[in-house]
Amino acid sequence: MLQKDDAEHLVPEPLRPSFRQIADAFVAGDFELRDHAIVGVKPIDADTAKRIADNISAYGETLAPLSEDTWDRSIYRWMDGYWQLLVDLTTTSEPVSDLTLHAKLYEVGDGFTLAVESTYVP
Repeated sequence: MLQKDDAEHLVPEPLRPSFRQIADAFVAGDFELRDHAIVGVKPIDADTAKRIADNISAYGETLAPLSEDTWDRSIYRWMDGYWQLLVDLTTTSEPVSDLTLHAKLYEVGDGFTLAVESTYVP
């Protein structure tokens, strides 16, 4: 499903529902994913969740559920041990904003674990 090379690739369809659920949790104000447990996604620690919430607030727009247009720009890349994923978030005024969710995807046994790292404007 995922390439292990030096190129950037679009986020594949099987991973998109997890990112939709993460964005929906953020829209609801659940930055620790405490009330929105997502299979294969690690809960977010309190310090990281606060940083995410602060960065979203500083962006100055209200988050919205992910637009289909986000998948035209959201990418992943192999980083020698994990995949780095960058998913452009949607706001009420921007179908694809400059605010990006950063996550790492790790192979674990026969599956994967997704760890949300941050949100910011790259």
